[in-house]
Amino acid sequence: MQDSISAPSQSPLLSVRDLTVRFQGSDLPAVNQVSFELQPGQTLAIVGESGSGKSVTCLAMMGLIPQPLGEIVNGEILFRGRDSSEAVNLLNLSTAELRRYRGSQMGMIFQEPMTALNPVHSCGAQIIEAIRTHEDVSETAARRRALSLLREVKLLPSDETLAETYRDSWKGKTPPTSSELHRIVRSHKQTLMRRYPHELSGGQLQRMMIAMALSCNPTLLIADEPTTALDVTVQATILKQLRELRDRRDMAMVFISHDLGVVAEVADYIAVMYRGNMVEYGPAYNIFHRPQHPYTKGLLACRPQLKQEFKLLPTVADFMDEEQVEGQMPVITEKPIDLTQFLPDPVDSTGPSLPVTEPAPLPKLLLQVKDLQVSYPVKGPLGRVSQRIKAVDGVTFDIRAGETLGLVGESGCGKSTLARALLRLIPPTGGQVIFDGQDMAQLSDSKMRRLRRDMQIIFQDPNSALDPRMNVGAAIAEPLKIHKMPKHKGSEQNRSYRPQVAQLLQRVDLPADAMARYPHEFSGGQRQRICIARALALKPKFIICDESVSALDVSVQAQVLNLLKDLQADLGLTYLFISHDLSVVKFMSDRMIVMNQGRIEEMGDAAEIYGNPQRDYTKKLIASIPQVETYLEAG
Repeated sequence: MQDSISAPSQSPLLSVRDLTVRFQGSDLPAVNQVSFELQPGQTLAIVGESGSGKSVTCLAMMGLIPQPLGEIVNGEILFRGRDSSEAVNLLNLSTAELRRYRGSQMGMIFQEPMTALNPVHSCGAQIIEAIRTHEDVSETAARRRALSLLREVKLLPSDETLAETYRDSWKGKTPPTSSELHRIVRSHKQTLMRRYPHELSGGQLQRMMIAMALSCNPTLLIADEPTTALDVTVQATILKQLRELRDRRDMAMVFISHDLGVVAEVADYIAVMYRGNMVEYGPAYNIFHRPQHPYTKGLLACRPQLKQEFKLLPTVADFMDEEQVEGQMPVITEKPIDLTQFLPDPVDSTGPSLPVTEPAPLPKLLLQVKDLQVSYPVKGPLGRVSQRIKAVDGVTFDIRAGETLGLVGESGCGKSTLARALLRLIPPTGGQVIFDGQDMAQLSDSKMRRLRRDMQIIFQDPNSALDPRMNVGAAIAEPLKIHKMPKHKGSEQNRSYRPQVAQLLQRVDLPADAMARYPHEFSGGQRQRICIARALALKPKFIICDESVSALDVSVQAQVLNLLKDLQADLGLTYLFISHDLSVVKFMSDRMIVMNQGRIEEMGDAAEIYGNPQRDYTKKLIASIPQVETYLEAG
């Protein structure tokens, strides 16, 4: 790998100069004098935490800054369109003129395809609409191109492959005729085109968005967090397809992410943004091997690593100090840091030998799961149950008090269904769940309510888990009220849950006065801390963390993971930690379960499973995880 990437001599496809964007109600610009260039066939990755200005920069390039709340107050965005020798400043174009470029020559993949796609129109109809909006073609021609795009993003096999697949399914029977095969293949393609967004998985939806963005053969593709919260295997597939499409079409790409591990897979150049400023910019090799800014060093260090053991994860705050000056950009200074403080304490093998003693007794079994099964009915055309799909199929494991058991697998493997069945939020169809010596299937509703004080869950999306109409204090106090926990003993006016709520907020490193504010006034990481405080309110013994950090920035994720470890050490908590990211599960867990299609593929010590996986499925999960250290080794 070269030490740097030399810029081609041709004129850049995109040139952003001193771009500044402001929003009403803010003293500081959301984007402050950002400049960069991009050549055809290159990928620029814009990296930073939420609120750093990544998406605002790209929305400005597309002319999508919301008016009148936002305003581009300075700068130029020069774009050299297809078959054009001179660049045009997109900021000087009218809305009608900008439409000639947006969609046709500049495509964009949004972060959340479920909100970007219209739920009342089929996916095929939306791709056809995108084509016909920018090109004067018939619906038949647009449909043919839409099918071609679906093949290009590997959502649809070729006609020959489909025909061969159906021909093989007739083995042992009378083979179909050519006309029958043609009709079956056409029906398969029509079925895919007629599907609505809710009928597709996350990876399929993202591919639909890519197909729509490519529908008019753009020369510039902007991908805004296209793999956030996707399974690692699906993420690897999407990244590979984006690279192939870029190379095949000689297309430039702007890739937005908060994860430098993902960026290592695709980027030629990297721009690191912090609080609207571009703090570092250069070839990817230089950014990874010789980062200059303390913020970049923090982002590189705070991602859990499969090949390195940590007792706690470093965070961005460990690398820099930030001095706030009212009305001005913060002043950042680098802090000296010794990364060995985050590593496990070394084992001293040179000291005097100790007398042999009896091994310490194992902690008691807190949760026992025996042959657990959960199935869902599938109704036929007449409304009768035609079959049952097994979401959890004969799962057996146990968790000891104070232990963290990791549960890893792709979406749809049964992780969340298993979690809900353990809490009896959905009824199991077979097997046993024994918690603290009590068979949950034998408990009455009142006893189950009492038992639920000891069992809590932290959900993946804090926005959905918190009621937007309740302030934080009321949300945290709600479980205390429901379970009629004793109030603070003191003077009459203080006989409330406010002291308990304040203590819980302080426990998760939030100020006590946060209880008067509402969820929308907090960042994503702060909202997840509020959910953790709510889960701790009843002093549980066992907490299920269901993908509780998968959608967080890597630096915020490190803070939340450290918090969960500290709380476990202080309060003696027991965790079932669910994630699709094996590196995060390995950092958090003592033991690990790998789950696939409702069954346990592999179970054992977390480090041993990573170091010596026994099953092909586990090896595939490990191989799919983007890792910065892999990039550095390749360099």
